[in-house]
Amino acid sequence: MRNRSIILAARVISLVFSPFYLPVAAFLYLLFFSYLKYTSWSYRALVLGLVYVFTVLVPLVLIYFYRKVNGWTRRELSRRERRIVPYVLSITSYAVLFYLMENLRMPRFMLGIVAGALVIQVVCALVNPWVKVSTHAAAAGGVIGTIIAFSLIFGFSLILPLCLGILLAGVVCTARLILRQHSLIDLALGLFIGVVCAFCLILKI
Repeated sequence: MRNRSIILAARVISLVFSPFYLPVAAFLYLLFFSYLKYTSWSYRALVLGLVYVFTVLVPLVLIYFYRKVNGWTRRELSRRERRIVPYVLSITSYAVLFYLMENLRMPRFMLGIVAGALVIQVVCALVNPWVKVSTHAAAAGGVIGTIIAFSLIFGFSLILPLCLGILLAGVVCTARLILRQHSLIDLALGLFIGVVCAFCLILKI
């Protein structure tokens, strides 16, 4: 009974902290807990709507239909050799979002978040033929890299948000280990890719 509860908790954590939802969480933080909270509700709704549609809704729907067409379960789709098409679908959707936001002349640090998430997926896709890198860990690493970059850009204290980001990464990686979806190498590589890509892209853009 205890093992079942642990596995259920790990599944819930993996679902709640899915890589698809973390860009939305980053924008929620920016729009409601930074100076952007003084922007209009319509502007914030537009930004969140765009981010949700192209980082969550479109990729998940396309991947769902791809899985159904092939008659695979979620676990079967997670096999390394079957992850290429889902990567391509997600990368395309993120690229469209970046293009739209750039044409709407949104702030550069917002573009940095999308660019960081996009590059993280591209790097994970390139590594995939050799290592089943964890996109959950990469997304969690992206949160850490984003926090460090924003602390330099906006000059806020790094300690509390960084501790929370590291805690999040630890919880997510532990959940993936419990579910036996990844090895320690998969998780460590994912964290490294996430931190480096997010940090560099946000500062550069």
